[in-house]
Parts: sequence; C-alpha cells; structure tokens
Amino acid sequence: MAALVGLSTASVYPESTAHAFGYAASLGYDAVEVMVGIDALSQQVAAVKQLSVHHEIPICAIHAPCLLITQRVWGTDPWEKLRRSAEMAHEVGADVVVVHPPFRWQKEYARDFVAGIADLEAETGIAFAVENMYPWRASKKRGLEVYLPGWDPSEETYANTTIDLSHAATAQSDPVAMAKRLRDRLRHLHLTDGMGSAKDEHLVPGRGNQPVAELLHHLADTGFAGHIVLEINTRRSGSTQARTDDLAASLEFARRHFVPAEQRNDRE
Repeated sequence: MAALVGLSTASVYPESTAHAFGYAASLGYDAVEVMVGIDALSQQVAAVKQLSVHHEIPICAIHAPCLLITQRVWGTDPWEKLRRSAEMAHEVGADVVVVHPPFRWQKEYARDFVAGIADLEAETGIAFAVENMYPWRASKKRGLEVYLPGWDPSEETYANTTIDLSHAATAQSDPVAMAKRLRDRLRHLHLTDGMGSAKDEHLVPGRGNQPVAELLHHLADTGFAGHIVLEINTRRSGSTQARTDDLAASLEFARRHFVPAEQRNDRE
C-alpha cells in the first residue's frame, strides 16, 4: 500500500476545518487529518464525515485534543478524549489517532500511559501514534522537560508513533536517526520544517534547516506505507492566495522527494 499524502486541518488556521477540506480537495491531496480543536465543527463527527463525503476526500487520521488550548475540549479526562477520538476515527474511516505524551503535571494519566495506549489499541483496533515532542526552552541551551514518560517516542515501547519535523527541530534531535530507531513502528509523519529555535515553527518543508528531503528519501527507500501529513503554519501567509501557494508548495515537496532511490537516480 502506498503512503497517503494528507493535509492537517491545523495547516489552514485561523481558517476553519471546512476550509481545510476545500484546500485539500482542490490542490490534490490524498487525504485529510482532522485536528480536534477549538473549532466547534472539528468536534462534530457528523459534520466532519459530511465534509469528507462532500469533497470526496478521505480522512486518514484524527489528532486528539491534547494541546494546552484544547485542555477542555471533550471534557477534561484525557483517556475519555482518546476514546472519543477513536470513536470519531471509526465513524469517518480513519485508522490512526495522533496523540501527544502527557504533560508532567498529568501524573495519574502519565503513570499508565504506555500500557494504556496499548490497551486502547487492542480495544479499538485503531493505531494510537504517539508523537515526538520537545523540551520547553527559553533559549537554545536550557530546556524544561514537560512530558512524561518523555518527549522521544523511540525510547518507549509504543507500537505506533508519529514524527513531527518541527518538533524535532525544537528538540534539536535528528529525525532521520529517530526514524531508523523506530523502523516499522513509525506509522505517521507530520511533514514540516524548522530552524532549531526554541519556538515550534512548523515551516513549509524546505524553508528550514531540517533533513526533510533526506527523511522522505529514507522512508521511500524502506517502503514506508503510513501517512505523510503536511502540518504547517500559514497564519502569517497574509492572503488566501499566499496560503494556497504554501499548501501547494508543501504538497509538491512531498511528492518530489518521497520517491525511492532508483527513481531519484533516473532524474539525475
């Protein structure tokens, strides 16, 4: 099965979830990842399903509401949020739920997180792809560890994981090395870029200093068949046309570099 190249609804913020489906369909993306967030529409299974049907584009993943700004979306029980995310995934035909590791202050949730994720996967049949995060830091040198059991999913026993290249940039970690450690446990990719600053930048691929093309080459060469989802920040695009251009450039980058070595050599 070939990897799908999808668009995260977060990529069009502050425009809505509905706009994201429109962009994805018109630009030729294969699928959409729905970020369950403060946009009320993103929380409604029936509405999300109708958008998929209307635009004739599948939903590949649901991103659970685990950001600081979504702490009260779908209640405050983190396990209930994950169960509802799995229910939405089932209803809309997605096979992955993207989830962040717990914050350090969520001690009870964190204590059983690794085993709890495995139990949820067995119970729901949905892959819960735990995402790499990063230390919070005010400068390049000093960081605060805010995730438990840790920000690097390759150090745990998760069956399914997500690599986000902007998070890797902020953590100053090597995403290619992480992918090699994860091997077939890597199920999902948030394709983006960063400059290694303390800020989680989510740049258009190729506009930062991360080994984005190299990671896509590695995944193509090793038969990756998961999801490649563009999750970029277009809040400062300035206009609808500029946002469209950024989303189109991101898709073109993914298509150009996610090809195996023999095809890359043929182009040279």
